[in-house]
Amino acid sequence: MNTDSTPLPERVRPRVLDDVIGQRKLIGPSGALRRAVESGRLPSMILWGPPGVGKTTLALLLAEAVKRPFIALSAINSGVKEIREVLSRPGGLFSPVVFIDEIHRFNKSQQDALLGAVEKGQITLIGATTENPSFEVNSALLSRCQVYVLEGLNREELIQLIDRAIAQDTFLQSKRITVESYDALLRLSGGDGRKLLNLLELVASAHVSADPLIITDEGVTAVAQQNIARYDKSGEQHYDIISAFIKSLRGSDPNAALYWMARMIVAGEDPVFIARRMLIMASEDIGNANPTAMIMASEAVQAIRSIGMPEGRIILSQVAVYLATSPKSNASYVAIDEAIALAEQTAHLPVPLHLRNAPTKLMKEIGYGKEYQYAHGYEGNFALQNFLPDELKGRRLYDPGHNAREAEIRRSLQKWWGDWYGY
Repeated sequence: MNTDSTPLPERVRPRVLDDVIGQRKLIGPSGALRRAVESGRLPSMILWGPPGVGKTTLALLLAEAVKRPFIALSAINSGVKEIREVLSRPGGLFSPVVFIDEIHRFNKSQQDALLGAVEKGQITLIGATTENPSFEVNSALLSRCQVYVLEGLNREELIQLIDRAIAQDTFLQSKRITVESYDALLRLSGGDGRKLLNLLELVASAHVSADPLIITDEGVTAVAQQNIARYDKSGEQHYDIISAFIKSLRGSDPNAALYWMARMIVAGEDPVFIARRMLIMASEDIGNANPTAMIMASEAVQAIRSIGMPEGRIILSQVAVYLATSPKSNASYVAIDEAIALAEQTAHLPVPLHLRNAPTKLMKEIGYGKEYQYAHGYEGNFALQNFLPDELKGRRLYDPGHNAREAEIRRSLQKWWGDWYGY
């Protein structure tokens, strides 16, 4: 039994930069952070990377390397008050390194509270985040910080982490551990070094026999009980997986779409979020190639709100398969973006007089509404006339897609506007 209450990741935390596993591009001989340390000038920075790759360790070791005081705050339980308390402390010979874990959880006012101190060099800020700082750190603070991207640990590095812990930690040494297979440890920890070490300690603690501990995949799985999906509902994984899901729908692959959607469901993603993204996709990528797709997706949003999960998974599956196997067209999406770009360039153009509203006698006298042809007064409910500013006459924005439904639309447009718009 381990009598030390300090978690294993803390017990085996590296004490110098050279002992850090991974991140060679940053802290290797020619790495940017290594050069900063050697120059003695540590910039304010954001360390962006997945969980368990050593962001906290790097921050601590960087401060120690340049012999600066280190103050750690967590964005989970710190606010503007705590920030101001840190900033109000008397300054010593060297400005402190203020480390803020999960800085993406700070709101704008909390981030703004750091601006002046960072700008004046009162502190060196090191923020850690699992989320894209472009989305979650306000631009004013981001412009005052260097962003360093930390890479996930690869298989060899994770194995090195396990082996070093077994060799260094007294408690693990007492278990006389032999690793028969690393696969379950790596799989269940999802590449998170902290989670990996915690799982290793959990497996060691569960071994009460006097015999040496042989780590097997079956034994690790039995102790862990279940594989916890590596998915941060507000982090980059969130955006990556929803992106893979939408691209699979757009690419007409129901199998991949179901897989990525299942990843989100297993991780506890909000099912309404999934349904709403399918609604957007139904219009953006299917559109008038199959107008029913948008109705299906819209109904899915309402149905999920009504019945929730787990039954909602069936509705999500049905709609995902329907969207993936529908004909595709982005014609409406392309058309509105082109129309907006044109509108921004030509906002000065007046509305033609015949299209203007004429609620007063004076407006009618000066030509508002004159020569407008009411479509329902003509054969086929159509009258050929210009509906754009005169300078844009004949400018085509909508080009029907190449599918059965929009082929019908194209034929109608050719009949009405063939020469006018070049259909």
